[in-house]
Amino acid sequence: MHDDFPFLSPITPHCPQALLDRARNLPVPRVALVNAGGAIPLQGLREAMDLGLATPVLIGDTAKIQAAAEQIGWDITGLPLIHAPGAAAAPKAAELARDGEVDMIMKGQVHSSTFLQGLLPSAAGLRAKNTRCAHIMHITAPHSDRPLLLTDAALNVNPDVATRQAALRLAVQLAQRLGVTTPRAGILAPTEDVVPTIPFTGEAAIIAAWAKTALPQAVVEGPMALDLIFSRAAAVAKGFASDVAGNADILLVPNITSGNAIFKLMSLGMGCCAAGIVLGAKVPILLTSRSQTSADRIASAALGMIAVGMAA
Repeated sequence: MHDDFPFLSPITPHCPQALLDRARNLPVPRVALVNAGGAIPLQGLREAMDLGLATPVLIGDTAKIQAAAEQIGWDITGLPLIHAPGAAAAPKAAELARDGEVDMIMKGQVHSSTFLQGLLPSAAGLRAKNTRCAHIMHITAPHSDRPLLLTDAALNVNPDVATRQAALRLAVQLAQRLGVTTPRAGILAPTEDVVPTIPFTGEAAIIAAWAKTALPQAVVEGPMALDLIFSRAAAVAKGFASDVAGNADILLVPNITSGNAIFKLMSLGMGCCAAGIVLGAKVPILLTSRSQTSADRIASAALGMIAVGMAA
C-alpha cells in the first residue's frame, strides 16, 4: 500500500557516492549476517557483496537461509553457511569475531534487542572490561554527500554523562576516518541555557567542558537546541555565537527516544539515507531498523568497512 501521509517524503534514499568511494579503497571485510534467513537482509548483504563491500558469512537456520536465498534468486553455493538457529546465531557471530574469523557483524532477521544481547555482554568477548559502546547513524540528505553523525539512536536508552562522552569520542574518531579533520559537534538540549530543572542542559555543559581537553581535535558546543545546531540563521537571530551552528558534523542526543525520532524523521520525512553502526566492540556491528531501505543497508556496509580497525 502506498503511504500518502503528508509528512512523508516521496524521495527514495540513495547511498552517498563519497561513502562508497572511500570504502572501495579498503580491504573487503568478512561480514557475518546474523539470522540470515530473511529475504530483505539477505538481499542487502548480496548487494553489498556485488559492490565489493562484503564477503558474506551466513549464520542462522540453514533451511531458512536456503529458502530465503531461493526467494531472491541468489545462488549461495560456496558461501560459508553456519547452522545456529534463533538466539544461538548472535553468540556464534561473536565467537567468530572473537577468533578473528569475521571482520564485521550485520543484523539479519532478528529483533535488535536479541541481536545485541548476544553480542555486547562482556561474556561474549567482543569488548574490553568497562568499554562503552555507542550506536552512530551516518545520515546524508538527498543530493548531498555530506554526513551528519547522530548518536545514539538504537543502543543506549538513557545514557549517563560518561556514556555520552564515550559516544562522542567514537563519533569524532569516525568523522576523522570519513575525512573531517576537525569535526564540529553539537550537544542537543531543549535550550542553550543551563536550566537546573532540565538536567540535560547541565549535562551538556559538562560534556562540552570535558571535550575541550579530552577531544582537542574537535569543536564541541552545548547545550544547543536543534534549531541552533542546524541553522546559522537561527543562531544569529538568537544572538548565539557559535562555530557549530549550521555546520555540525556530529549531533549528540540525550537519550534513545530523541535520537531515534530525529533519525526516522530525517529518513521518512526528508528522504535521507541513514547508515547505522555500533562501535566500541572488537568489530563494527551493523545495525539498521527493519523498515529501512536497501540504500541504508549498503551505506551501513560501507560505513562498517571504513570503521574496521576502530574497534576496542
